[in-house]
Amino acid sequence: MHAEERNMTNRLLNRLDEIGASLERSGHALALIGLGSVGVELERLDAWSDLDFFAIVEQGYNDRYLGNLDWLSCLCPIAYRFQNTPDGFKLLFEDGIFCEFAVFELAELGAIPFSRGRIVWKVPGLDEGIGEPVVATPAFHQSATEWLVGEALTNLFVGLGRFRRGEKLSASRFIQQYAVDRVLELSAVIEQERRAPRDLFANERRFEQRFPGVAQELQYFIQGYDRSCESAQALLAFLERHFDVNQAMAEAIRALCDSGKGSTDVWEGD
Repeated sequence: MHAEERNMTNRLLNRLDEIGASLERSGHALALIGLGSVGVELERLDAWSDLDFFAIVEQGYNDRYLGNLDWLSCLCPIAYRFQNTPDGFKLLFEDGIFCEFAVFELAELGAIPFSRGRIVWKVPGLDEGIGEPVVATPAFHQSATEWLVGEALTNLFVGLGRFRRGEKLSASRFIQQYAVDRVLELSAVIEQERRAPRDLFANERRFEQRFPGVAQELQYFIQGYDRSCESAQALLAFLERHFDVNQAMAEAIRALCDSGKGSTDVWEGD
């Protein structure tokens, strides 16, 4: 790992520790559980990782921690955030660190699906087993315009990070599949749907007949395995033409596009 990438991974872990300390100071938190590459899979952590975590709080305090993110903004100003589930956010700090997190009361945790996590911080006496999931079931989905735009933007951001890491296949799926799927769902907000048989289980079926205007742009959104950056730029430009896009998030996506397009210095991470 290069020195620059090592510095970034240290920043990520330090920020997670800072979040734990902030929760401790807040007075009504019980634990911070790191997930994914900042959880029990630390060997996967690299410069393009994000911070996935659960904040566990006392009974009756969910709304306080979800309604006021001062326990995060006190560490670094927040450039962008959107609530992608009833219990959580996707968030970009001004210094470029990206988070996906949820807030749960302790009693709720047993019904929440998640992969085994790492306890970053907890109050003394709390059961060490809180990092172990009890159930694994599909999570929340909501087809609101704001949710779809937020999902598309964060798919682009994560996908570009994967591209810079050298994970071109994963990048193409986040950008040219997942983000495109959200655009397909947003098409009804942009264009009057034409009369054509609709498949309720596959939105892409007969899309060209149903939304011919948006369909003309698909070739720019899906440019292929080596052109995820170009595809992301086209998708971002499309979203900006039709929706109110957070400027900080747009700039972060453009910066990743510029650093990844045509780059030969790609980190081949785990």
